[in-house]
Amino acid sequence: MKLLKILLPGLFAAQVIATIQVYLSNAGLYRALMAIGDAGYLAVPNRRVMVHLGEFGPAFFGGLFFTLTVGAGLSILAFAAAWMWDRGFSRNRLSLGFFLILWVGCLVLVSFKGFCAATASYFLFVPPMVFAAALKWMPKQIVEKTRWGELFHIIPLLLLAVMWVPMVGSNVFLNIRDSFLLSDSPGKWINDFYYNYTLYPAEAFKSLDQKMIRTCNHDEIGGGPATNLVKEKLLRHDYLPIRGYSKADLEISSNDGLLVFKNRGKAVLRIPPKDFLSRSGPILRDFSLKTDRYSFFRKFVFFCLLTGSPVILYIILRALFLLALTPFMNPGRVSVMASVLCLLTGGALLILLYSGSGRVVDARNLSEAMESGNWKDRVAALKFIGRKGMEVSNFEAYERMLKSPRVPERYWLAKAMSKSRKPETGSALLALLDDPHRNVVCMAFYALGWRGNSAAEGEIIRRIEASGDWYTQWYAYRALRALGWKQAKSK
Repeated sequence: MKLLKILLPGLFAAQVIATIQVYLSNAGLYRALMAIGDAGYLAVPNRRVMVHLGEFGPAFFGGLFFTLTVGAGLSILAFAAAWMWDRGFSRNRLSLGFFLILWVGCLVLVSFKGFCAATASYFLFVPPMVFAAALKWMPKQIVEKTRWGELFHIIPLLLLAVMWVPMVGSNVFLNIRDSFLLSDSPGKWINDFYYNYTLYPAEAFKSLDQKMIRTCNHDEIGGGPATNLVKEKLLRHDYLPIRGYSKADLEISSNDGLLVFKNRGKAVLRIPPKDFLSRSGPILRDFSLKTDRYSFFRKFVFFCLLTGSPVILYIILRALFLLALTPFMNPGRVSVMASVLCLLTGGALLILLYSGSGRVVDARNLSEAMESGNWKDRVAALKFIGRKGMEVSNFEAYERMLKSPRVPERYWLAKAMSKSRKPETGSALLALLDDPHRNVVCMAFYALGWRGNSAAEGEIIRRIEASGDWYTQWYAYRALRALGWKQAKSK
């Protein structure tokens, strides 16, 4: 409980910073989307979603992503530094310089490619707050027995880390979603919460290359055959020209026969027009790389997602066990039992995850798995069919799966149909666009894009314009681009 108390100031500070960061990002996105829509282009998300960009809810709940990743990671690292300084260096002031150097180094790295107040604020405020809280609530001197007692409580966490490491890189998040989140109402609520609010923080630290739609202003390069080809290339890469828009992601001017690519008023690249026409993709990726202020921050967030987030969940779970057991045991036994229960809970979840993957499927037992009474076996079969690019409609179970009550089964069926070229599977995918679950709808859009049938473009555009869900619009737009469609003014 004391550890959670120490970490709370850092998590609170991270939540405040994250809420402000996402809110300001949403405001900037709203302005860009309004400019895109007013210019006659297809805006994603559409106006039905745009109205929520100025609300507090999406900023706060979207900010939880940063709180539970970078906030949790920095809080735990700051506590570890305070613990080492207190226990290992006996609070020697000279040794404190080592930790200060690490802290300043992180501040330099996060601002190395351009200062961003929001991302720098996490590193500036969270570690000092947790460090100070740790020193306040930890005694200056401890006996050796107590020190080993503290280390004992880390052992279950280390064991869980060793047990779960093999799952990293093996679609662990998809497996958790299929096995736990989509199997009951509370899990579906968590799944929906994730998909409702994840795209808001994602927009706050994307590079230009990762964005779906970008804005540009090329008014200063004039007309002519060569410049018109340049403009066409930009449009093909989703750099939409917005006349007079001062916050454009890319501004292009001409100087001494060169194209000058600017971002936030600063010249980034100088390119001969013929080079851009022949290498537009690599040049725009280079422009994105040179203007990316969030490169280190994104890597740190991903690191914290794999480390800080699980640790903070462990700490919260342990605190809940402590609260539940305290009335029935003495303090020493309660602490040990809470750690043991956390270990057992993590191990049980891992066993369920392994057992939830269904049988091992290959060509020899594929038909049997498709007809299995166990939905997990059928999902495993669908994954195999998708990997091998087989025709899923050749199996009699295919039509029954379209009406399966299991969301993961319909989801993986839609993905398997992306490799099909039969007209009936195309019609089935269009029907799945009306599925009650957004994960299935998103995969149906993905499959339509992968199939390459441009006849679906009109239906996809209609769905984007009518949808009230950002995530499905995002998948639908990617499907359009996969079909070769490109933006064009509607007015």
